[in-house]
Amino acid sequence: MTNDASSPDLPPPPCPSTSLGSELHLACAFLTRLPLPDCGILPAGALARSMRLFPLVGAGIGGVAGLVFATMHALLPPLPAALLAVLAGVLATGALHEDGLADTADGLGARGGRDKRLEVMRDSRTGAYGVLALIFSVTLRAATLAAAPTGWAGLGALVAAAAWSRALIPAAMQVMAPARADGLGAGAGTPDATVAATAAVLALALCFLGLGLGAPLPVLAALAAAWGVVVLARRTLGGFTGDVLGAIQQVAEAAMLLAVAGVWS
Repeated sequence: MTNDASSPDLPPPPCPSTSLGSELHLACAFLTRLPLPDCGILPAGALARSMRLFPLVGAGIGGVAGLVFATMHALLPPLPAALLAVLAGVLATGALHEDGLADTADGLGARGGRDKRLEVMRDSRTGAYGVLALIFSVTLRAATLAAAPTGWAGLGALVAAAAWSRALIPAAMQVMAPARADGLGAGAGTPDATVAATAAVLALALCFLGLGLGAPLPVLAALAAAWGVVVLARRTLGGFTGDVLGAIQQVAEAAMLLAVAGVWS
């Protein structure tokens, strides 16, 4: 065996050795499409523990989209700049949460009982409800972002919305049981209350950093929208799946940006 880095016999590059570094690496690997090294088999509950850093990774995703918006806002009309910013966020995540939103919309729109809805959500094909949900999600986020008075205001809003909406994922898992015994939602493990609280505190700090004193109303709007999805999922599906968690993120982000637009106006 040679020292050639391209040799297939070589082990994967080392992952961060500290606990915090490992959690950040895992959160980034799960939420984004960054080409990060493979850490191999993960210990039980590792993803659940890393959720305390979901807001930090979300802020990075929002920051990338926000920088695109701030740059394009100086060169293009507001709506095209906003659409490009939303596109940047989708590319950064590989449409992870958008896919969950579409599947959840199809499942909730299906006729039949709980089992039928869960079966529809596992179908890789996207139905009319899923398509409409994606159209409204992208349109609402872009239209509200286009109302930003400046490019930098849009950047702050995207950072705050991306952070807070992802902090609501471990919070939702505190008040719902997995809808299935298998699948991503159940396999991730349940984050404990400390993880959810840490994520919430970190996200709130990022919200005030991005929105200043205008943060409370958007934060509450996103929380109310996410709670609506939680209530609906518990009644119709019996709990959460990975798709439901993605839908919570999307709905919360859209609601937060709508409220921010109201504060701007």
